[in-house]
Amino acid sequence: MERPNWDEYFMEMAEVTQKRSTCMRRQVGAIIVKDKRIMATGYNGAPIGIMHCEERGGCLRQKLNVPSGQRHELCMALHAEQNAIIQAAHLGQSIAGGTIYCTHQPCVICAKMIINAGLNRIIVKEGYPDELSLQILDEAGIKIEMFDELK
Repeated sequence: MERPNWDEYFMEMAEVTQKRSTCMRRQVGAIIVKDKRIMATGYNGAPIGIMHCEERGGCLRQKLNVPSGQRHELCMALHAEQNAIIQAAHLGQSIAGGTIYCTHQPCVICAKMIINAGLNRIIVKEGYPDELSLQILDEAGIKIEMFDELK
């Protein structure tokens, strides 16, 4: 019998979560795990009750030719990491000391939220063009682990 290890198992769950994304540019999924239990999930998309970009006639950042990793304030969506942290708070789940599995490297905004949420491990499948995110996480003592390197 061949079973996935814990990192493989949780990254597969992040990939499934990613499929719920409504973002027109990049679909991202995140899973927060503590003591080998899923505490929260998140994908990128508009806040509850707000129209998705597709329903609005397109992505504003795309229309303005904003490069990836820049001008997040123009985006209608929350990021997957943000939604997972918010879901944990909404459910009253302590995530301090936990791990976040992300399909993509967190941006600087998400990195700051991850630090203050007390998460101490980040595993990602793909990179993201945000050097400041890496610098802030490094200063906080949190290393991003690339999933492919864990195998």
